[in-house]
Amino acid sequence: MTVRVLTALPVYNERRHVLPVLDEVRRYCDEVLVVDDGSTDGTPELLAQRSDIHRVTHPHNRGYGAALISAFEFALSGGYDVLVTIDCDGQHEPQRIPRFVEACAGGDVDIVSGSRYLEPLPGDSRPPEDRRRINQIITHELNDRLGLRLTDAFCGFKAYRVPALAKFELTETGYAMPLELWVQAVATGLRIVELPVPLIYLEEARSFGGSLDNAEIRLAVYRDVLRRSIQRANALCERLLAGAGECRS
Repeated sequence: MTVRVLTALPVYNERRHVLPVLDEVRRYCDEVLVVDDGSTDGTPELLAQRSDIHRVTHPHNRGYGAALISAFEFALSGGYDVLVTIDCDGQHEPQRIPRFVEACAGGDVDIVSGSRYLEPLPGDSRPPEDRRRINQIITHELNDRLGLRLTDAFCGFKAYRVPALAKFELTETGYAMPLELWVQAVATGLRIVELPVPLIYLEEARSFGGSLDNAEIRLAVYRDVLRRSIQRANALCERLLAGAGECRS
C-alpha cells in the first residue's frame, strides 16, 4: 500500500535558507508544503518561483504554532497518511525524513518526535545555554505532570499519523504551541516515540520576538501555557466522561 506523505515547513522571513532547504527536502519527499507566516523579507517572491510545492500563506504573521496548525489542517483536508514537519532554518537534516516516515507509517505510533538530547551524535553543536536550560526545565515538568518520558519538548522535526491530528483542538499560535500539543496528545491517548536528531544551531542569536527574547519571561510564558493546557484538557475529559466518551489523563 502506498503511503501518502506530506512534508510541511513553517516559514517566516527565511529568504536566506528557504530555497536550498526546499531543494534538499524535495529529494526525500514528493509533496512539500510551505506555510508562509506573513514573511516580508522577499521570501514570498522566492516561493512564487517554485512550481513543485504547495503553499499556504498567512497575510500577516500569526506565529509558529499557527503555521503548524495550518499544516495540520492542510494534511487532514488532503487525505495524507503521514505529515512530517521540519524547520526551515537549516537546523534539521532532510535526509532523516524517510526514517521518520517509516517509524510513523506502521500504524503503531501516532507521533514520532525528534530529540536533540536523546543521544549524542557526531558534529553536535553546543546550544545557547538559556535555550538548553529552559528546554530541560519544561521537558522535566511535562514528564512529571503528564507521565511522559520525553528528552526534548521543543524539537520541530516530527512525523504525525494524519488521522490522529483530528483529535487536536489547538489554540496556541506561538512558540509554546508544542506544550498544548503534548497535553492533548496524552489526554487523547496518542502513542509517542522519539528519534535522535543532531543538535545544530546555525544562528544562535535568532530572535523569538519581543519579550520572549528574555529567557525568564519565555520560561514563564511556557509554564503558563502548560498550566492552561492541562486545565483545558481536564475540562474536556470531564465533558467526555459525562457523555460516556473516552479520555486519558
